[in-house]
Amino acid sequence: MTHAEEVIERAMAAVAQARRRREREQEWRRKTFGRIQVGIPLPPLKRGVQLSLQLDRPSTQ
Repeated sequence: MTHAEEVIERAMAAVAQARRRREREQEWRRKTFGRIQVGIPLPPLKRGVQLSLQLDRPSTQ
């Protein structure tokens, strides 16, 4: 086997290994995140009230 053939063989093995890893991780994500249920939406918040700071009045303490 020539050097070029060995390099090609190693490259193909690396590609196959990356593909197996990617497929394995994809299956794990499908199993893990497929079970997550989305909760019921929260009720809308009531409108807030803007408070007056009244900066010109001296504090009464």
